[in-house]
Amino acid sequence: MKRNFFIFCAKFLLLFLFFNNAFADSSNPKQFIQEIVDKALKILVNTNSPEYKAEKLTEIALATVDIKGVSLYTLGSYRKDLSEEQKKEYSILFKEYFLKTFVSRLTDYSEPKIDVISADKKNEKYTIVSSILLATDKRAEVKIDWRVYTKDPDKPLIRDLIIEGLSLARTQKEEFSSIIESNDGDINALFSKLKEFINSK
Repeated sequence: MKRNFFIFCAKFLLLFLFFNNAFADSSNPKQFIQEIVDKALKILVNTNSPEYKAEKLTEIALATVDIKGVSLYTLGSYRKDLSEEQKKEYSILFKEYFLKTFVSRLTDYSEPKIDVISADKKNEKYTIVSSILLATDKRAEVKIDWRVYTKDPDKPLIRDLIIEGLSLARTQKEEFSSIIESNDGDINALFSKLKEFINSK
């Protein structure tokens, strides 16, 4: 469980490094992402302190990732059975889990290069922005599609990343569902796993 969580979030959160709420034209998702990539690269390249880097990039995630929306999606139909108290607890746990993994992976990456290629507006709510994480001598090229919630063009939010055709939000949803189902539908089993990860060193 812990290993699967870590692998998923390592990929998911690495790519969220490239977002910020300071952009010139949020109504243009392609330009929005390109400008954010440029800003984030400056942080990654020019910041020597891991603590400061973590602080600034965490601020980016909090400002631009729809953590609440992703957390509810990953519960699937199980969220309908939660009490208000459980919903609040889960929201807090998921946020802590998300950010802890985010921070723990920051120092693994330096100077990642992404080419933003195109934007495809699917409907009034969503735009898919396509990009490429350029290859290095240590890794192959990676195709990344960003699912951007654009119902409010003045405040776009990231809902999902699709890496080489694999939806990371859906992957996490399946992981959570597996944990709950293997414990006879007990949502508290998932809460326990999240707490275990959050409290681990």
